[in-house]
Amino acid sequence: MGKRFLLGVDVGTSACKMAVFDFEGKVVAAHTGTYPTYYPGIGCVEQDADEWWQAICQGLADIFQKGILPEEIAAVGIDGTSWACLPVDREGRPLDRVMLWLDRRADKEALWMKERLGEERLIALSGNPVDPAYITPKMLWLMENKPEIYKKAYKFLQSNSYIVYRLTGEFSQEYSQGYGFHFFDISRGCWDEKTAEEMGISLDLMAPLYHCHEVVGTVTQKAARETGLVPGTPVVAGGLDAACCTLGAGVVKPGQTQEQGGQSGGMGIQVDRPLIHPKLILGYHVIPDQWLLQGGTVGGGGALRWFCEQLGTFEQIKGRELDLSPYEVMSQEAAGVRPGSDGLLFLPYLAGERSPIWDSKARGVFFGLSYDKSRAHMIRSVMEGVGYSLLHNLHTAEEVGAVVESMNSVGGSANSKVWTQIKADITGKVIHVPYSDHAASLGAALLAGVGIGVYKDFEEAVARTVRIERTHTPDWEKHRIYQGYYELYLSLYERLKDSFGTLYRLQQI
Repeated sequence: MGKRFLLGVDVGTSACKMAVFDFEGKVVAAHTGTYPTYYPGIGCVEQDADEWWQAICQGLADIFQKGILPEEIAAVGIDGTSWACLPVDREGRPLDRVMLWLDRRADKEALWMKERLGEERLIALSGNPVDPAYITPKMLWLMENKPEIYKKAYKFLQSNSYIVYRLTGEFSQEYSQGYGFHFFDISRGCWDEKTAEEMGISLDLMAPLYHCHEVVGTVTQKAARETGLVPGTPVVAGGLDAACCTLGAGVVKPGQTQEQGGQSGGMGIQVDRPLIHPKLILGYHVIPDQWLLQGGTVGGGGALRWFCEQLGTFEQIKGRELDLSPYEVMSQEAAGVRPGSDGLLFLPYLAGERSPIWDSKARGVFFGLSYDKSRAHMIRSVMEGVGYSLLHNLHTAEEVGAVVESMNSVGGSANSKVWTQIKADITGKVIHVPYSDHAASLGAALLAGVGIGVYKDFEEAVARTVRIERTHTPDWEKHRIYQGYYELYLSLYERLKDSFGTLYRLQQI
């Protein structure tokens, strides 16, 4: 057998998804492995990088047991979660747990950055607001609170670059994850030494920059023994999960947009110049010389997952009886409730909120609960709350001239026809749904394919592998109903903003 498959590894927030694709984008084997998340304190959200590696090794063993031969893997691509702060030593060994994108302990350091360097200046340079979720404040937090670890750090890696190192023994930093650092010049694609120096950060801590499809190295003998991969298999730099997911959704041209339905929510609009909005996220696409103007929210599929885990026992039991996912049961229940959930609204700020409000202290809220509200009302209101947060980001993007006509939706939420239609009705946008269960892994695999020449360019890669399965068009009468609820959704945060701060202070007592 020759080299006929590409391996995509998606290091996600809640699990690692691995999939083997043929060159036409068909999944021939897949595995999902979970790992724990640790919450050692208020605002602290961590994972263990070695547990990522263990999940990958176990997953590959399972994949190879399913009949895939290691020598059939032509190349490997890895994507990973954003803003993961991981200090490693010279041998690439983690010095501490990974501070995830959900980690918001570095409020004080973010405030120092604003006061010391000026937020407007940092936004103009990095294209991103100053917020504790980003890597820069976390580095400063380590410098202040764990100086012994910071001093031992040889490099700071992200989720995908750590796995690339474990496979190849090479340190790397690819462009799509550069936006996590406020001393990364988002317009020129390079580090800004002066800004880093003013923060007290040495650029020696940064790994060499690579394009996302560039081959960083090949699988070492040691990694081959641990993973089952063949020594010498090429490994590309990979990229941000949202950017790889965007590629896997078929977004390769300016103006195209991906709607994210994974653990987090939001959208990514491909642009051919760096459009900077102080309330949005700007990063490089995994395609060279292209950017993604992103709205990233904490309340995506994770909001419904929280509901299912904490309040969805009935749906879990019914799902087992009917051989359905509990999320499909919830979708069916939500379908029986009118738009607006009969006056029940949900603010999906379950771990603070990112764009466009950037408030670490914001929290989830059900507004409008009454005796006539059922669990179905609550489920639909969660879905609608995520839809309102998406619309809020789309409206914000319009302020800098980014106009969206339609979106390609991927992630677990896209499997729900009900939820996807709700988003179409709320936003007034046509939503196309390609096969989405492995969109991020597919994007990572396509990077590997372009990197070794399986595809001549990204357009060919997408044309051969991405297929639209269904399309949702807005119901304009429902859209009209949702407009009033959306305005109330916006006003609720403004009215509760100070109360969120009070609640946070009370929790510190």
